[in-house]
Amino acid sequence: MTDGAADELITIGAMARASGLTASALRFYDDGGLLVPAHVDATTGYRYYARGQTERAGLIRRLRGVGVPLDAIAAILAGGPREAKRLLDDHVRELAERAREAARVADAVQRILGSDRSGAVPLSGPTLAHAIAQVAGAAAREDAIPVLTGVFLEVSPNAVTLTATDRYRLSTRSLVPDRHGGDCWSAVVAASELARLDNWLRRVDEVAVSRADRALILRGDDTEQRCATIEENFPDYRAMLADLAPVTTRILVDRAALLGVLDTAADPLICATSETTLTVSTPDGTAHDIPASGTGPRVDIAFTAATLRPAVETALGPDIMLDLAAPDQPVVIRSATDGDLTTLVMPRALPAPTETEDDR
Repeated sequence: MTDGAADELITIGAMARASGLTASALRFYDDGGLLVPAHVDATTGYRYYARGQTERAGLIRRLRGVGVPLDAIAAILAGGPREAKRLLDDHVRELAERAREAARVADAVQRILGSDRSGAVPLSGPTLAHAIAQVAGAAAREDAIPVLTGVFLEVSPNAVTLTATDRYRLSTRSLVPDRHGGDCWSAVVAASELARLDNWLRRVDEVAVSRADRALILRGDDTEQRCATIEENFPDYRAMLADLAPVTTRILVDRAALLGVLDTAADPLICATSETTLTVSTPDGTAHDIPASGTGPRVDIAFTAATLRPAVETALGPDIMLDLAAPDQPVVIRSATDGDLTTLVMPRALPAPTETEDDR
């Protein structure tokens, strides 16, 4: 090799620096016939490249960077502009299809991981918003006991249950997700935190609900909402329900008719039951007879309107069922057609009978 020829050639190291390819890649492309050195020293085996080959090396690097196979690169570099365009267009279409398939696979895997491992559960946004509104009214307004200001959310493989209580009322509602079957978990979130999400939830077709460290996470429509959790133990409401006294009297009444009376009634409300009527009396002596269907003995029981009205208002369906045990026992209010929502309302003490002259 003459000195003049050497001036026109560069070493494999210089070629690597000029093209952005590694020396090992250059050797690989030489062995594959894609980028053959201009000269190989017969004694040392050193490879030398013409400076003009750096352009071809750069094209190879860029094409390999977007995943073009070696045989396609060889055809692109060997053919004319029209053939190169056809081959590149075919590769781009293939990449686009692979990207779509990757997105489909990723979405499926995320759903599997979300339900089975992270504990995320998918729910209808409007249904969740409605359930929160029904239950949250039973949460405490004062934060003397912080956990009572929250809604207790429990996730099991087959159901999501929301519960709230201020010790005078207790509301619990169960939802059945379209799919889950994953881990069981629970969290308590302030009712006010959940209430601020109402408008957003009602606009989201599906929301994935999960728990992270000290937070409840709701994801839907490319938006993530976080609510701080209350790290206290929620009361054992199931024990409260299990310990209820046996029902002695059951009244089925039109919800709208009862609400119409409660909207204008003053405390204390005295409710008296019969087989055909629920009578609501107020301190001024006014008695409102509401048609009802009843079984069991008559029960006289007293309430405050502020306690009873929200329980009736948030009940499901046109008719509600009142289960009574005794004047000093909680009343269970349920939908007559849908048992998903159950509300307990604590009565107040019956007023002492009014003394008359005959009693003296």
